Amino acid sequence: MTGTRPVTGGGAETGAPTEAGRRTVADRRTAPGGRLRVPRPVVPHPVVLLRWSRAGVLGMVAVTTLLYLVVANRAGEQLAAANRTSTALEHIRSAHDQALVAGAVLRAVSRTGAIDLTGTSTAFATATARVSSQLTSATAGNAAGQQGLSHIQFVQGQLATCVRLADTAVLDGQAGLDRALDALDDAPERDGGHPVPFTGGLTRSLTDLQDLEETAYHHQLHSGWRSPGLLWPLFMAPAAVMLLLVCASGRLVVRRFRRWPSWAFPAALLADASVGVLMCVTRPPTAALVLPVLAAAGALAHLAYRPRLAEYRFPRS
Repeated sequence: MTGTRPVTGGGAETGAPTEAGRRTVADRRTAPGGRLRVPRPVVPHPVVLLRWSRAGVLGMVAVTTLLYLVVANRAGEQLAAANRTSTALEHIRSAHDQALVAGAVLRAVSRTGAIDLTGTSTAFATATARVSSQLTSATAGNAAGQQGLSHIQFVQGQLATCVRLADTAVLDGQAGLDRALDALDDAPERDGGHPVPFTGGLTRSLTDLQDLEETAYHHQLHSGWRSPGLLWPLFMAPAAVMLLLVCASGRLVVRRFRRWPSWAFPAALLADASVGVLMCVTRPPTAALVLPVLAAAGALAHLAYRPRLAEYRFPRS
């Protein structure tokens, strides 16, 4: 007779947990005081933290490089327009100087009292022709939009009026000459003690035109992609994040690896931040200068982390 093994209690053979086993599992899940045991959070290994930090630092260098390329391109176009405006301002100043010469010539003719014999002289015709030429050249660099173009056309109309009055002064005598001088040097109207722009003679209108274009010129230099309110946050944000990562990495190296942080940490941060500061306070430097500096920042960052990470590289069998 083949014997069969007796089935014992407790379910040991069938795999059912015994009461003692259930108590053991429950004991493992609870603290000694009967409280539920909270599992400890898993802390990444310091090497993993260093790798994450290195990726963040290199990422900030890449962000700074991208920002430089975008801002330098956009700001370059804006600065090119500002250079054209600067040239236009030089033409307006030259036109103003020539208008003063024309006024001096007319006053000299007025003192002689012989306008009917000498006319306005060739010097007056030459000076007014130069004023017209300079105003035409200034139109190409107008930065004040439609308002600036309208005022340039208004001043050109004033110039034509001065020339016409000076030409007719040969027939009208001293009275006609006085009208031509008023068209050149007439004082502007005032509103509450302040002169009203473009209400005076030709020379005063040229001064008002210069003030208008200078205001537009300064707006070009400090607006849009050259605005300090945009550039400082834009370039200092990556530098600030990089500073936090470098400080955290240095603390990790000191506390977990018992080593002094590498000199390459602050060097990489300084190289990256210097590009941002230069972009905020000066015209965009050339790519031949900035890109090598940013490449050096990336290389220094890699060099700063390499010794500690190399300690945990083991050859594969």
